[in-house]
Amino acid sequence: MSAELDDVDRRILRAVQDKGKLSAQDLADETGHGSPATCWRRLRSLEEAGYIEGYRAAIDRRKLGFHVSAFVYLSIERQHKDIVSKIERKILDRPEVLDCYMTTGDSDFTLRVVARDIDDYERFMQTFLFELPGVSHVRSSIALREVKQTNALPV
Repeated sequence: MSAELDDVDRRILRAVQDKGKLSAQDLADETGHGSPATCWRRLRSLEEAGYIEGYRAAIDRRKLGFHVSAFVYLSIERQHKDIVSKIERKILDRPEVLDCYMTTGDSDFTLRVVARDIDDYERFMQTFLFELPGVSHVRSSIALREVKQTNALPV
């Protein structure tokens, strides 16, 4: 953890990470720290310093009809910067790609993708993944069950 953060800052980060955007009063109650105005100023400082990138709602993908979650491992023929940039730009435009990492090991990119069903996922593979420039190998793992899924950091 950063030496710049004190215990109050960490409590504020834990609270907003766990519960999202809180009122000043709720933040003061949740952290047990002083007045709502003081907590609110500290929260704003953490936002301005870049510790907090934004606020998001956790949405149940199945309620929206996305019943397939897949991990995709892409290998590219050659790690040329132009090819990597083209792949990255195309991936950024696809809303069904929730996460994308450039990785070491057996694959060059690892993606987390959602689809409505297995047929929808196959269409995504055929019309998008297999059409990416310079891709030599595509491997997938379909998630059977989510045991843990979080973006929460150990603050």
